[in-house]
Amino acid sequence: MNYKLPVIGITGNYGEKGCELAEGYWRSVFCAGGVPLVIPPIEDEATTRKVLQHVDGLLLSGGGDLNPLLVGEEPVPQLGGVCPQRDEAELMLIRLACEEQVPILGICRGIQMLAAALGGKLYQDLGSQYTEAPLLKHDQAMPRSYASHSVYVEADSLLHRIMQSKRLQVNSFHHQAVREAGSHLRVAARATDGVIEAVESCEGKSIVGVQWHPECFILQQDERMMPLFGWLVGEAESYRRARSLHHHMLTLDSHCDTPMFFGEDSKENARLLRGETGRVLVDLPKMTAGGLDASIMVAYLPQKERDAESLLEATRKADHILSQIEETVAANAASVGLARTPAELYQLKAEGRRAIMRGIENGYAIGKDLSLVEHFARRGVVYMTLCHNGDNDICDSARGNNEHGGLSPFGREVVAEMNRVGMMVDLSHASERSFYDALEVSRLPIVCSHSSARSLCNHPRNLTDQQMRALAEAGGVAQVTLYAGFLREDGKATIDDALRHLNHMVEVMGIEHVGVGTDFDGDGGVPGMADASEIINFTRRLTAEGYSDEDIRRIWGGNFLRVMEQVQQVEQ
Repeated sequence: MNYKLPVIGITGNYGEKGCELAEGYWRSVFCAGGVPLVIPPIEDEATTRKVLQHVDGLLLSGGGDLNPLLVGEEPVPQLGGVCPQRDEAELMLIRLACEEQVPILGICRGIQMLAAALGGKLYQDLGSQYTEAPLLKHDQAMPRSYASHSVYVEADSLLHRIMQSKRLQVNSFHHQAVREAGSHLRVAARATDGVIEAVESCEGKSIVGVQWHPECFILQQDERMMPLFGWLVGEAESYRRARSLHHHMLTLDSHCDTPMFFGEDSKENARLLRGETGRVLVDLPKMTAGGLDASIMVAYLPQKERDAESLLEATRKADHILSQIEETVAANAASVGLARTPAELYQLKAEGRRAIMRGIENGYAIGKDLSLVEHFARRGVVYMTLCHNGDNDICDSARGNNEHGGLSPFGREVVAEMNRVGMMVDLSHASERSFYDALEVSRLPIVCSHSSARSLCNHPRNLTDQQMRALAEAGGVAQVTLYAGFLREDGKATIDDALRHLNHMVEVMGIEHVGVGTDFDGDGGVPGMADASEIINFTRRLTAEGYSDEDIRRIWGGNFLRVMEQVQQVEQ
């Protein structure tokens, strides 16, 4: 299916003749510029996933009550008629749509299903269960295309930005409502009696639910509610474009720490990568949902003692982690493969498989043995971060004691050897003096696989503007990272802060020298971009900022792979 207009899937209701849909839903979508497509209740997960591949947005329609057993409750006497044909199918549909980042608008029953699916709670019956204040008449017997009461919108909400008003006159035809929004949603509007009338994502996702029936107004040529449908269609268009971009370009995350979660049971590690344990932020289902083609998984080594025995153990551990990565990928070979070169990444994408590259985080892995640089290069390591949080025998760390005053004499040999064997030099975590020493020694461009901008967040791990300019002049790249403490000094970062850092880095360095290294599973991840399934949200933010398709291709790995290819071309 190849539509020029965004396709909005609308959940069908159930009537005497089976699945049906009231006119207002499809007409409102059509008038907003979307293509309406009715989705009947589908209880099979695989089929539901296929349906979601053909829609760009989701509209949850109204209808009967939810079976309270599905949310762990028993029915109260005032419970209305439930619709068992819809309930379980729609709860699954919502969860899968959220996993795939599909924009969602929920209406009446739809807001209640959103809350139920995402951890909130419902009133089965307002009249018997709501005790906070005297109730308005929420279930009114009047034509649905006319307003019947007012709701008050939170000033800082997405709903306020959509409707451009703090007070809306709406209709009201329900006896159930959201009791608690849950951890994934926030309250966006209430009636004067305090009943929740709208919710929205508190994680930067395109999710809004309203308790009233906005689709009814257009039937009387009343367009007051059309901004809601315009928002949904606009978000769906953004999502459609981002999904198309991810289909055609190769998307690379230059740094994740998922191997930190590997154990000694190889079968359990294989299950972890398949997403069967739910323990990590980067697994195959999440990579697929977010459109992430490739990730550089690192063998991370915390900085410890540097006596001979400890250095041997560090090398052994690095080798062991690399073996775990290789074994875990091999156990899932139908869906993922190892890659060492950009060409291998593109080949795996053409085959429909995800790709894993290998890196080492902390040159502590080589101790004082220069020959280990070539050893790890032969093992497929594409970059080595020279240090971590603490000085080692190679260089000083940004969190170290300035032991060497930058690169040590051995460190200079290491950088030259990495150049010789075609391994990228990674200076994330390095001190400023180490950074400039490495730029001076290296005859090839270097990278900072997961570093953000110090001028926006004053942390020694971040890069100053001067460092970024020097890096760009040397042909290197810096990858904005999603560790909250490197994005905001108070640690309360969101996807908007990541975008702010990237915009600044582009302004300082130029579009040819920036990218993304999430640090997922190493405490990286922020609301709106919390795991690999959500990286498509960043693509949507980039398009909204005015970045071209070519700009986005560069940011999502093109720049990093250019340096990788340049470094690997010198291999002997």
